[in-house]
Amino acid sequence: MAGYKQKVISLTKRQGQTFGFYLRVEHGEEGHLVRCLEMGGPAELAGMKDGDRIIRVNGTFTDALSHSMVVDLVRNSGPSVTFHILDEASYKQAKAQGVNFSQPQNKPVTNGVEKQAPKPKLCHLLKSSSGYGFSIRSVKGEPGLFMTEVTPGDVADRAGVKANDRLLEINGESIEDYTHDQVVDKIRLAGSSIMFLLADEETDKHYKSKHMKIETWFATTKYLPHKPRIINMTKGPDGYGFLLREEPNQRGHFIRDIDRGSPAERAALKDMDRLVAVDGQEMDSCTHEQVVEKIKQSGKDCCFLVVDKDTDQMYWQGRVSPLLFWEEMKDSPPSYTEAINLPAPVQQPTPVQEREEKLKPKLCKMERTSAGYGFHLNGIQGVHGQYIKVAKGGVADRAGLEDEDVVVEVNGVNVEQSAHEEVVEIIRNSGSSLEMLVAKRSVYDELKAREVAITRLLLEETSYVQVHNQELSKEEQHQEEARPETPSEPARERTSSVSSSASQESVDERL
Repeated sequence: MAGYKQKVISLTKRQGQTFGFYLRVEHGEEGHLVRCLEMGGPAELAGMKDGDRIIRVNGTFTDALSHSMVVDLVRNSGPSVTFHILDEASYKQAKAQGVNFSQPQNKPVTNGVEKQAPKPKLCHLLKSSSGYGFSIRSVKGEPGLFMTEVTPGDVADRAGVKANDRLLEINGESIEDYTHDQVVDKIRLAGSSIMFLLADEETDKHYKSKHMKIETWFATTKYLPHKPRIINMTKGPDGYGFLLREEPNQRGHFIRDIDRGSPAERAALKDMDRLVAVDGQEMDSCTHEQVVEKIKQSGKDCCFLVVDKDTDQMYWQGRVSPLLFWEEMKDSPPSYTEAINLPAPVQQPTPVQEREEKLKPKLCKMERTSAGYGFHLNGIQGVHGQYIKVAKGGVADRAGLEDEDVVVEVNGVNVEQSAHEEVVEIIRNSGSSLEMLVAKRSVYDELKAREVAITRLLLEETSYVQVHNQELSKEEQHQEEARPETPSEPARERTSSVSSSASQESVDERL
């Protein structure tokens, strides 16, 4: 980190006074920014400048933490706080060069090996029929409550609890000012599970010697039973192969509609995973549009931190961000990280399956009813590539369109390189009838891989289904029965995040 010397600034405020600056995160700017310095305030007098980036608060690395977490670190520090700060120009230059600020400067060294400060621990316990398997002790006239009588092999022992551990938090709430009876009542009322923040004797002594309060953000997550997942992906020709959605009555951004064989599936992303961070930057405080933009800015390669439902609930119970896991993992041995990233095995099609799937598109003709054509067009506004979502029993369904069919032509016009809004406009202007050349996703991908142009020349002479709204004449019925239909496969079960149809222009972002 040569050339990027961080300033260490300690601020002290009087009762009723502030530290004299605003802490902000701003769209398009990395880091936690110092803004709106109060002239003559503690921060300004200590040498803080507008645009400075806060790297650490009381020794805790902040780049991987959300805005609210950093604010809590400052507020919980009391009347005095110590910051590690870098000026704006140096911060941006260092980021562009890939400098890792998470490594503390001037780490203590013992026998040539860096010595890390001891960490408190987060322990999650699921109550058994016999309870948790520990007791609480306190000594009259002495501060603190401690674990005792930890039954070997029981719930607490398996969760990482040890005798003489000091109890600091229950479900994210500090209990250091609670009485013994209040803590016992809180544990009894916690229900079937509970999250503890604990410090062993060494850790407790370390922080006391530095006159530092032990915060959750210092803790190790290695004892927790559920782990967030670090997902590394390389974008394919059709993107990453998933939709990003905000779900009703749920906080955060969720992974949905993962395409088979896509980079997302190969990297072991799962439906309803919640996206916590992109390339180490927390996303909870970002809008949907900002998250999409961040993913696009990642270029060809992207790294996600995600949690499944059980992991998310566990971290939520402890009022701690899964980014704590991310921060800890960055300095872990590579073998551990690689084990987390092992993709789920993808079943390869057998030769028989490959022969059964004909590599040809479908030509589907439809006539509009009062309910429209009966399909939605999925895509990213301004980005190429359109996909079909079919309303069962509608005109499109009867015409042979299927979920996830890729649109190649609309009314004879190739739209593979057309933006979403352009395709919508063509469909709207088609009048009462519509003709679409489409290909099943797997067929489309295979033909593109073989560099085969997808045109009507690939069709068999009579390989389309035409649907009329009115009854056919007997002669027409005879001709229709004589015309071989394109066999339609069962639609894949997918949760729709429906986007836009010929009469509706809201869109989902496919990433």
